[in-house]
Amino acid sequence: MENYLTQIDMLFSKQEYKNRLIKTKKLMQEKGIDLLISQDTNNINYLTGYDAWSFYYSQCVIVHIDCDEPLCFIRAQDAGGAYIKTYLKNENIIVYDEKYIHTWPVHPYDALIELIQKKNWEKLNIGVEMDSHYFTAYCYEKLKHGLPNAKIKDSERLVNWVRFVKSDTEIEYMKKAAKISEGAMKVAMETIEPGLRQCDAVAEIQKALFKGTPEVGGEYASITTLLPTGKGTSASHLTATDEKFVNGEATIVELSGVVKRYHCPMARTVQLGKPEQKKIDAMKATNEALKAGIEATKPGNTANDVAQKFWGVLDKYNIKKESRTGYSIGIGYPPDWGEHTLNIYKGDMTVLQPNVCFHMIAVMQFGEWGVEASESVRVTDKGSELFCNFSRDLYIK
Repeated sequence: MENYLTQIDMLFSKQEYKNRLIKTKKLMQEKGIDLLISQDTNNINYLTGYDAWSFYYSQCVIVHIDCDEPLCFIRAQDAGGAYIKTYLKNENIIVYDEKYIHTWPVHPYDALIELIQKKNWEKLNIGVEMDSHYFTAYCYEKLKHGLPNAKIKDSERLVNWVRFVKSDTEIEYMKKAAKISEGAMKVAMETIEPGLRQCDAVAEIQKALFKGTPEVGGEYASITTLLPTGKGTSASHLTATDEKFVNGEATIVELSGVVKRYHCPMARTVQLGKPEQKKIDAMKATNEALKAGIEATKPGNTANDVAQKFWGVLDKYNIKKESRTGYSIGIGYPPDWGEHTLNIYKGDMTVLQPNVCFHMIAVMQFGEWGVEASESVRVTDKGSELFCNFSRDLYIK
């Protein structure tokens, strides 16, 4: 099968993919890794351009320290997508047979081991992503027993860290995603009202997220729209039900527009009816803390510097918050849009650089109620900028 992908069709230039590979190999060399096996869906996309809902079964990208291109190891049923979506030469798309699908103890990694042996790579130092969502214990055991002469070690989110600083092209996709986030949040604020079912509101929100803008359409997000309501605002990561919104209660909306798999999440809180003063005060403190953290965001500062400014405001108001208040973002596939690198948390000494992007999310929970606001933030040459332009005030209806 021929690869009809042209330079015009590609999301990024071949040079950008080459630069990503060079950075990956540099870290591999520093970590003593000769062969990298990455099954993280985000990293597969980042290194090859591959994009399909095929991550529920074994697939990976293989980087050899001396090879000019990665290998994309993919199921036969999904090979067409690899030919269409990746920039790779046809010979670097390695297709495994359907006989390996759900036929335990036979497994796709049997074919992967055969490939490694055929390439005479079975005695190399091999890096794997031990904490990747789709790298299972069974995958690891297959490699361990099938390649007894290899030294298998954790790559420690190697490619995730290569993704940490975005290119200008990646930033442009995120800016487009931010416009979709703004439009969907506007729909959320306008739609949510007493008596309406939560699921009906999310139906309108999802429509807006997929419809996108006149310039660019949206895609599915790696996290579904989150919608804690009433007492649920004191909890995290709750989703819509068919229950109706109630006058006097607040609802937190967390969503993200997506363009070419790049996310720009945002959270806001809407109050139905007259709010209690405690909610107004909590929202004010939340926004003040976010502002302080964002103002501390600049090249050379650390994640800890941002966190200290954020928690300094919370301490002033005697508000307790144990969870982190931010994390790096960019490419996203289910089940998460975080990059698993930087955390905006006390003690994280990661140094901020231009084009590092993170979701700074302030979740304030108080027993039976809570408020929330968040911003997607880009580090610039001199400071920072927000991707989205949408008021963080408590939206009162």
